[in-house]
Amino acid sequence: MVLVLEGLLMCVFLTLFCLFGKRGGAVRLVHLYEKEVQERAISLGLITPAQIRRNSLFFKLVGMTLYIACLLIFAYVINGARTFADGFLQMLVLLLMMGVYDRIVIDIWWVDHTDGWRIPGTEDLRPYIPAKVHLQKWVITLVVYPAMAAALAVIMTLIL
Repeated sequence: MVLVLEGLLMCVFLTLFCLFGKRGGAVRLVHLYEKEVQERAISLGLITPAQIRRNSLFFKLVGMTLYIACLLIFAYVINGARTFADGFLQMLVLLLMMGVYDRIVIDIWWVDHTDGWRIPGTEDLRPYIPAKVHLQKWVITLVVYPAMAAALAVIMTLIL
């Protein structure tokens, strides 16, 4: 039960991070969009390539650091994982919950079916997440996330 609550908390963190990232407009997160949308936003004068690089770096560094910290704190500090299997399974559940939430709630509903991520002047480029990218993101969720959980569990097993 605690693990489910922690997974839901990870989903809340993801939503808040997205809201923080797009304060002042979705164009601030244009690095998450396809290249065509990025180029249009630049040509419209909504953002510069340097701003896109800076925002992308911030999003990746801060976001990944926070999510990894949460995974480790939840699995090892709060839940007391000490073995590879315990750590791996707990982090896997958390990552998969957040990944499925990201794929369905954020990508499919929020980005594709609301105007919350609309960038003025790019409406003709919608849907912002094409089917090929949705598929790639599902592969990341179902293949890369478990590999990440395994790598973190190996590291923590060696440390503990």
